[in-house]
Amino acid sequence: MAALFLKRLTLQTVKSENSCVRCFGKHIMQKTAPAQSSRIASTPRLSFLIHAEAFSTTEDTQNEGKKRKKSQTAFSNVGRKINQRIIHLFDEKGNDMGNMHRADVIRLMDERELRLVQRNASTEPAQYQLMTGLQILQERQRLREMKKASPKTGPTPTKELTFSSNIGQHDLDTKTKQIQQWIKKERQVRITIKKGKNVDVSENKVEEIFHQILQTMPGIATFLSRPQAIQGGKALMCVLRPLSKNEEKACGETQKTQKRDTLNQDHGNDKESNVLHQ
Repeated sequence: MAALFLKRLTLQTVKSENSCVRCFGKHIMQKTAPAQSSRIASTPRLSFLIHAEAFSTTEDTQNEGKKRKKSQTAFSNVGRKINQRIIHLFDEKGNDMGNMHRADVIRLMDERELRLVQRNASTEPAQYQLMTGLQILQERQRLREMKKASPKTGPTPTKELTFSSNIGQHDLDTKTKQIQQWIKKERQVRITIKKGKNVDVSENKVEEIFHQILQTMPGIATFLSRPQAIQGGKALMCVLRPLSKNEEKACGETQKTQKRDTLNQDHGNDKESNVLHQ
């Protein structure tokens, strides 16, 4: 009996120990699993936020740069968006009204039904002017005209044209018209004339073609480089350029003088003939 009782007690002890181990293991898994899952879930979320913040910052910077560049180049009404608290104001007639608070400036805009334009942002405080819509339109037109009249920087565009020395007159006239169009558009023209195959053509004959082309554009074009032999004498090349404004003016005066001298000479010859007939 005693042996049977000890055997049962031993089995119960083993079962209780196993159940305790299972309960303890389950308790540990319940504690650690949420922490691990929360860390796993939070990691991509944090990287997503960092990526989104970095992207939005770059985009905002680019947009601010574009807006700043546009505001610096465009001449337009700024409306009520006055960034400075105190500005230096001029009225629509150009009179200096001194420094004013932006609230007072907005009140003047409403009272006089005027628009506000930034004149100079580099001063302290920045300079603004009240203007009408018509004044803004006229100022824009004036700025466009000044931009067109200002000399263009950079090298002058060059066009190229190549043909043979035995070209027909009709084809030569067509190419001459093309050269005239380029010259009128302020382009330089590089002309290359190749000596025709199986044709004995002297350099003087080819040079005559260059001068013939130039004579069709009196007062608007001249040689930038005179005709010269290239490719071992197999071709001749020259460059034509448009005349400058001063050259056009001087050329026009010369043509008028020559025309007047010719008329005077013809008039003198008519007088001499009349005297001889008498």
